[in-house]
Amino acid sequence: MRITKFLKLILLSLIVLSGCVRAAPDSPEWKPVTNSSYSTVTPFIGTTPTPSFSLPQVRLPDSPILSPTPDLPRPVSTQQTNPDQYTVLQGDTLGFIARRFSVSLDSLMQANGLIDPNSLDVGQVLNIPQISIQDTGPNFKIIPDSELVLGPMSMTFDIAIFIQKYGGYLSSYKEDVDGTNLDGAQIIRLVSHNYSVNPRLLLAILEYRSGWLTRSQPASSTLDYPLGFYDTWHIGLYRQLTWAANTLNAGFYLWKVNALPNVILADGTMVPIASTINSGTAGVQLLFANLDDYSSWQFDVTQDGFFSVFTNLFGYPFDFAIEPLIPANLKQPPMSLPFEKDLFWAFTGGPHGGWDSGSGWAAIDFAPPGEAQGCVISNAWVLAVADGLIVRSSNGAVVQDLDGDGFEQTGWNVLYMHIDTLDRVTEGMYLMAGDRVGHPSCEGGVSNGTHVHLARKFNGVWISADGSVPFDLEGWISSGTGIEYDGYLTRGDQQVEAFDGNNPINQIKR
Repeated sequence: MRITKFLKLILLSLIVLSGCVRAAPDSPEWKPVTNSSYSTVTPFIGTTPTPSFSLPQVRLPDSPILSPTPDLPRPVSTQQTNPDQYTVLQGDTLGFIARRFSVSLDSLMQANGLIDPNSLDVGQVLNIPQISIQDTGPNFKIIPDSELVLGPMSMTFDIAIFIQKYGGYLSSYKEDVDGTNLDGAQIIRLVSHNYSVNPRLLLAILEYRSGWLTRSQPASSTLDYPLGFYDTWHIGLYRQLTWAANTLNAGFYLWKVNALPNVILADGTMVPIASTINSGTAGVQLLFANLDDYSSWQFDVTQDGFFSVFTNLFGYPFDFAIEPLIPANLKQPPMSLPFEKDLFWAFTGGPHGGWDSGSGWAAIDFAPPGEAQGCVISNAWVLAVADGLIVRSSNGAVVQDLDGDGFEQTGWNVLYMHIDTLDRVTEGMYLMAGDRVGHPSCEGGVSNGTHVHLARKFNGVWISADGSVPFDLEGWISSGTGIEYDGYLTRGDQQVEAFDGNNPINQIKR
C-alpha cells in the first residue's frame, strides 16, 4: 500500500521522537542488542566553543564495546608482503599501484622521489616501501549504516536551519561551484545528494576538523582546506567535501564486499580492520586513515573522538538506525533498456562507480548510434526505464523516484547521468517507462564521450550492477569481471561485452 507524502512525514517524525532502532521499509523487524544501563550526560563540543542555545541531553552507552547493530565477523584477507620493486604497466596509475600494494600514495611518492602523482611512464621501475603493520584497529562502532548514506532518516533534516542555528563561519560562507555561487547549506546538500552521503555526517566531520559550524572565526589554516586534506585539486569546501564523501563511500562499499582488510594511514602504517564493525564505521575509519598518523587515528575512531562530536550535535547515532537498509529479499522492479526500439546502441561501460569512484560499482553506460567519437551532439533520446517521479534535474543529472513519494532517500531511485540541458525533463514531472528523459551528452561529471550513465539506489544505498541484485533491463542481466568498466549484458544465449567505442561486440538493440 502506498503511503502519502504527508502521512509519511508524520510517521517519520513520530519515529524520530521514539528514539529506537527501526526496521527498513518492507523488511523484517529485529530488536538491537539491549543495554539497559545508559547514562545521561550533558554534551561538550571539545575544543570548539559552546553555542549560545542549549544542546539536547544525549544517551551514551556505558561501554565502548556495546554492539548497537548485529554485525557478524567478516573474513579478513591475509596481509601480503610487498616486493622491493614494481615495473609500471600500460594503464597503471600511481594510486592504483599504491592500493595494490597497500601503501599510502604519499609514501610511494616519497620512496621514488616523485612530485607529480600523474607523471608515470610504462616500464618505469618503482620502489615499493615496506610498511609497518600495527595491531588490529578498534571494534567500536561509530555510526550505523543508515547514518552514512542519504537514507530515510535524513528526509526531514533541514540543513539550512541547522547551520543557521549555530551561526558559525559556515552560515555565511559562499563559494563558486561550476559557475554558480552556492552557500554552505547548498554545498552540503549538493554533495550529499550527488554522493548519497548523509548531510549530518558531513556536517559533523566538518565541525570536528575545523569548527566551521560553531566558530565564527575558525583557524586560518582551515579556510582553504577545512577538512585538512591537503591536495591542490581539493581546495575549498565543495572539493574537500566531495573528497570526503567519496572516501566515506569507498570504505562503506568495500567493507560490504569484504575488500577492505586494512587501512593505510597518512604516516604509511597499516592497521588491520576489526572484523565485527559495520560498513558505516568502516567508511569513517577509512576517512580518518587518510588524514591521521597512528596515534591520532586511534583517538579519532573511538568513543572520545569523532563520535563524541557527532553525538553532541545530533544525539546518539544509533537512535537513527534503520536495520537492515537493504532487505534480504530485495528485487529490482521491472526496467526496460533506456533507448528507443529498433536502434542499436553501444554498451560502453560495465559495472563502475555510481557517482565518482567510491560509490560501489552501481552504474553501466550506453552510447547512442553513430560513428562520431568524443563529446558530440546527439539527437537520440534517453528513455525512462520505469515509471516514476522526477525529483532532481540539473547539471546533467536526472533522478527518478520509482515509488513516487517525492523523496530520493527512500525506495528505488534511478540516476540518468550526462543528460543534455536541451529537451531535458524537468523536476516534478511523472514519467512512464519509455517516456523521454533527454538527449545523451557529456554534461555533468567527467566524460570522454557522449553517453548515458545509468545507476540505481535503494534507501540511499548504491546497488551494485555486478552484485546480488544486478540490472535486469528487459531480461538483459548485468555482470562484471572484477575490472572496473568491464562486464557483460546477457539475455538467454545472447551476450554483449562492454567496450569503449562502437564495436560489433557491444551493440545492443531493443
